[in-house]
Amino acid sequence: MSAEPEFSLVLTLADAAQGRAIAVEADAEARARIARRLALVAVDHFALTAEIRSVAGGIGAKGTVNAAVVQSCAATGLPVPATLSEPFDLRFLRDVDAPVAADEEIEIGSDDLDLLPLDGDSVDLGEAAVQTLSLALDPFPRYPDADRILAEKGVLSEDAAGPFAALAKLRGKPDA
Repeated sequence: MSAEPEFSLVLTLADAAQGRAIAVEADAEARARIARRLALVAVDHFALTAEIRSVAGGIGAKGTVNAAVVQSCAATGLPVPATLSEPFDLRFLRDVDAPVAADEEIEIGSDDLDLLPLDGDSVDLGEAAVQTLSLALDPFPRYPDADRILAEKGVLSEDAAGPFAALAKLRGKPDA
């Protein structure tokens, strides 16, 4: 059995048939769950706006995920705040997960990247929004003053510790 989503917003084919504007914001509890799932220090704001429409074979959703998050610096562990505004244009379709033979080669175009499976006659747009946020996060956030902090602790920069750093130190030294 799957765990309960951190931020759920279930929409049906009937919602899409009528067309619908969505504007929702996650409460503190949902933001805390999203932060845990995405290994963030905090999610201070998480909001979703979208236009829902019917498309051939499913539901279309076009909108934006807006978030204010705090990540940990990849080098120092210090907090790195970020504000994100990530647009999306998703299509939830019935036949997205059609089986492919093991030896069959498939080509994926840019239009295929935002296709998701339709679960019966509904989708969880909230879950799709959390996934959109996860893809928009900086995979290696850096604290603005990380290099100085690391240097004070004796950690060499990539330039100083690179493969030719030892050779550069030897340059200009007389042979023994």
